[in-house]
Amino acid sequence: MSMHTIFFKENEGINIPDSTNGPRPEVPLWSVVGSEPAPAAYNNHYQQSKPPSLGVSAGTNLKLAAAKQSDQALAKKDSTHFSVFPAGDCRTAVMNGAKTTNYQTTSLEYDQGQFKLGLAQPLICGQYPYNNAEQCYGIYSAHGAQIEGRHIMVALSMGSEGGPIFVNAKQYNGIMRRRRWRAKAESKNQDMIMKLRKRGSGGRFLSTKKMSEKMQGDERENHHGSTGTDESQISEVLQSTSSPVSEKETMDQNEWWGKIEQMKTGNEQEMVIRRNFGRDDQQILADMAYQLGLYLQRRSGPGKMMECFCDRTILMEKQKSTYHVYLTDYLICGLYLWKESHAYNKGKALVVSKVPLPNYRADLDEQHGSNKTEIKMSTEIEERVGHILKNTNGTDLVQNNSSSSSGSATLQSKPVEMERAASLPEIDTDFKGLNIKLKQKQEKMREGDSVKAMLAFREKLPAFKVKSEFLKAVASNQVLVVSGETGCGKTTQLPQFILEEEISSLRGASCNIICTQPRRISAISVAARISAERGEELGETVGYQIRLESNRSAQTRLLFCTTGVLLRQLVQDPNLTGITHLLVDEIHERGMNEDFLLIILRDILPRRPNLRVVLMSATINAELFSKYFGNTPTIHIPGLTFPVKELYLEDVLEKTRHTIQPESENLPRNSRRGRRQQEPTKDPLTELFEDTDIDALYKSYSASTRQSLEAWSGSQLDLGLVEAAIEHICRHEGNGAILVFLTGWDEISKLLDKLRANIFVGDSNKFLVLPLHGSMPTLNQREIFDRPPPNVRKIVLATNIAESSITIDDVVYVIDCGKAKETSYDALNKLACLLPSWISKASAHQRRGRAGRVQPGVCYRLYPKIIHDAMPQYQLPEMLRTPLQELCLHIKSLQLGVISTFLAKAVQPPDPLSVENAIELLKTIGALDDREELTPLGRHLSTLPLDPNIGKMLLMGSIFQCVNPALTIAAAVAHRSPFVLPLSRKEEAEAAKRSFAGDSCSDHIALLKAYEGWKDAKRNRNEKAFCWDNFLSPVTMQMIEDMRYQFLDLLAGIGFVDKSHAKAYNQYSDDLEMVCAILCAGLYPNVVQCKRRGKRTALYTKEVGKVDIHPGSVNAGVHIFPLPYMVYSEKVKTSSIYLRDSTNISDYALLMFGGNLLPSKSGDGIEMLGGYLHFSSSKTVLDLIRKLRGELDRLLTRKIEEPALDITVEGKGVVAAVIELLHSQNVRYR
Repeated sequence: MSMHTIFFKENEGINIPDSTNGPRPEVPLWSVVGSEPAPAAYNNHYQQSKPPSLGVSAGTNLKLAAAKQSDQALAKKDSTHFSVFPAGDCRTAVMNGAKTTNYQTTSLEYDQGQFKLGLAQPLICGQYPYNNAEQCYGIYSAHGAQIEGRHIMVALSMGSEGGPIFVNAKQYNGIMRRRRWRAKAESKNQDMIMKLRKRGSGGRFLSTKKMSEKMQGDERENHHGSTGTDESQISEVLQSTSSPVSEKETMDQNEWWGKIEQMKTGNEQEMVIRRNFGRDDQQILADMAYQLGLYLQRRSGPGKMMECFCDRTILMEKQKSTYHVYLTDYLICGLYLWKESHAYNKGKALVVSKVPLPNYRADLDEQHGSNKTEIKMSTEIEERVGHILKNTNGTDLVQNNSSSSSGSATLQSKPVEMERAASLPEIDTDFKGLNIKLKQKQEKMREGDSVKAMLAFREKLPAFKVKSEFLKAVASNQVLVVSGETGCGKTTQLPQFILEEEISSLRGASCNIICTQPRRISAISVAARISAERGEELGETVGYQIRLESNRSAQTRLLFCTTGVLLRQLVQDPNLTGITHLLVDEIHERGMNEDFLLIILRDILPRRPNLRVVLMSATINAELFSKYFGNTPTIHIPGLTFPVKELYLEDVLEKTRHTIQPESENLPRNSRRGRRQQEPTKDPLTELFEDTDIDALYKSYSASTRQSLEAWSGSQLDLGLVEAAIEHICRHEGNGAILVFLTGWDEISKLLDKLRANIFVGDSNKFLVLPLHGSMPTLNQREIFDRPPPNVRKIVLATNIAESSITIDDVVYVIDCGKAKETSYDALNKLACLLPSWISKASAHQRRGRAGRVQPGVCYRLYPKIIHDAMPQYQLPEMLRTPLQELCLHIKSLQLGVISTFLAKAVQPPDPLSVENAIELLKTIGALDDREELTPLGRHLSTLPLDPNIGKMLLMGSIFQCVNPALTIAAAVAHRSPFVLPLSRKEEAEAAKRSFAGDSCSDHIALLKAYEGWKDAKRNRNEKAFCWDNFLSPVTMQMIEDMRYQFLDLLAGIGFVDKSHAKAYNQYSDDLEMVCAILCAGLYPNVVQCKRRGKRTALYTKEVGKVDIHPGSVNAGVHIFPLPYMVYSEKVKTSSIYLRDSTNISDYALLMFGGNLLPSKSGDGIEMLGGYLHFSSSKTVLDLIRKLRGELDRLLTRKIEEPALDITVEGKGVVAAVIELLHSQNVRYR
């Protein structure tokens, strides 16, 4: 048995790649410095039950011995010698400090001459558990508990054979829960004690001794003295006496090797094994899968999910005086263990697959994986609906033999005419004399005093110094990449240089320059600035265009627009005919639209040799884009900034004397450790800080600061600290505006309230506090650029919108929270999350630069320097971390070919699984057909700058004459909820929200009723009081109203609404059953099963299984729902998976407005959503539902193809039958 020893050097970092999750953060731990064969002594004694320790020097280098195939593990220190032997199939020994659920956590602690190993999951670590360099036998019993690093470790011993093994309390709790036991370890009276209880039987604290006796008693009762080492026996110690023990099957290895090998070479993607094999046999199957390069997934009852990679590996980290060792699970590379907090089926299922598998599979969940519902329609309703349909006789519809569909049949139709607001300016084609006229006007403007003053300022900008070089590069290259530091003037000057040069060269008449901006406010503010510098009115030579708002004319030669406006123009003009220069700004942000535009431009350039493209970035990552366009030239412009002093969290605390309080008085004294016990997951940067020795690293700081650092949490922003920093600046620092970077509107509004209530900063005569958010009305956004009156300090509360493009030129102080809201997308589990996350170093640099525009400034970073130094260099591109359905619709509307092929050409292509998920969703909602081509519905949705589900809701609302509710709900979902939740009046606020919902069990109805109440109050000029009394945000309510008008214009633009006959489109606006049905049509396939479990309801989705209602929902306090299904706007993953904005709906709403109705595989009913939803009933009822749904789908197909079709005339009978059915909602519960 060959062995090797690997040397590790202390205090150096390495970066170990992970084949599944990408590189892990580089941290200063141990690094490999060499290797040599292991001593022969170990090889000779490898098979012995107690191998000798391998003594090596523990000086500068630490030697780690790794056995190639060892079932032993030991850790021992004799004098200056230290050694560790891993267990399992170990081929490598690597070092990394990343702590994830992928690894079995093991702590190593020096105690009286020995290092002790503590394993987090002893029941899964293989056949032989490890214990202080000895192989242990016997049954586990509780031995005690102690605090170990960040965990409470529960001590288990193996009978009388050895000392304790320390197990993480949370994992131990999971083990206990396997057989109805629950355990909890707590500190009480300086001793570690455990609370043990059986489900439903209460519980009490037991001393470690009593705990041990209790466990040993269960052992005697259940095992009758057995001392086997198999994990199944160990788990039986923890079960209740009534739990049955199923008999294991014996596996034929040769038979199953052949089956798995055949699956690999065949066409099947996976093989499901439903056999009751023991753990040893399951391990053998895992070995087989690994050797064949496959994935094995095992679902074997409750517990926590664990993923295992690449053999057994030892990972070691030094924390203070403790070495922490991380061992991977015993299972082999590629084996996916499915373990949830509840059992999904009573048996066992193993899945061998050619591709990685998600956390949950409904088809393997026999209990909750599908819903079989019997439709019980009364005879009266059946006759009434049938009579209405019979009288219709199909005469009001064009009949065809197409099968039932989701209302989006793939019939051909004429292309939808684009909205007028999306088109770019029409250039005056009367070139004769126009070139001279433009040149004379430009020269005349330069004679004015204001323009001369502007020109003097412009000439001081760094961009002006590269004007000649820039214009020469533009003239001689199709593509140019320009990177410019904050304040260099690239955004305002480079487009202007081109405009001035074209006009001066008598090419102004044919010149058409477009400059894209990622945000509306950027497009408006930059256009206004350049117009002022040219001495013109905005909308003359320079203009802007954003969604449904523009200021331009036929004279406009330089247009600033959002990237989305340009993308919609591409539908009409795929070659961007007539555009001479295109500048794409802020490409470093790697927004979805910007990366999408770059793919299109690279394809257009060969067809448009005269088109000039300039890519502008605020950070020095120009090489990436230069290579993408064939090593095109680059220009870098240095910034014009004054020195900026940087203060980190530790400095801010010292300077302001602000004290951070622990989050809870019930936490242990060390609050960071207490949070570790309570919070299930942490981001790597926060964990990095929490592992820091505060007293050692910050010994030069005051005791108060160190105490606050101990209490600080990187998971949640302390608004009190932000307020303290602002007040400190206002009291003790010089003049100058303050720019505060926050993550979103919630933090902005809460801080705004705190500052207004502040005794000092709340004085409006001395301080002007302004919010800045991308969703605010553009008129309000412009206020932040104005200088305040004398002796008034301006304080701007902003999101990352203020990082680049827009410049608030009087800012001297920046307060940076270090985070931004960023979407992440788990393609494997089809789950998107929008949560605050740490920014990149590039973004931090941008924020810092905002403070040095006019004079030396100060940047207050409200996070430790150690976190800043560990931040990634750049953010992950949006295309790699968000759902792609909107993008896929754009690709098809622009006729860019196969979606996956096109996206593979991106600068950094997205995960193919993300693309596949997006295409699947678009097919499910009826936007794409089976050939991946746009349906008539898809063509309409592609013209709406909205999420496809929200767009479909609007269309269905207009078709079924409840357009006002659809507009309101769509605007609120697309923007944000108007409900606010002040901590001091939380219960009152929740009650107000519930009052709007009534008994509808619907957050969407609550939104609708709140808006309607606000609208009535506004007519009476009492809207402010209404908002105050009902805990609503006035700004958000106004934004919802503005967006409603925008959406109405969009519907009118594509012919679905005639605004002059508004009443005709609101016949059913007060019909809540119809409104909920429209919600179902728009939000499908976001469907949840509501299943009664005793006095409560359990909710299940197809993608992730069991979910919970979001605490802020009106449904959070509902225990029993009247209807069997729920639709929701989004799933949110935080500590759990929550449904945000949900509505309880009936069977009939799903049957009429859900997905395709297909014959069930069993032949006894109909199904949808791939069989996840199954409906059965009598033949007459099923035939009636099929017939009505078929008529409804044909009506919808005609209406979508012919928006002017009046369904109140031609489809009157069908609509009446549907409404009759909805009004007879099947109010019953499963």
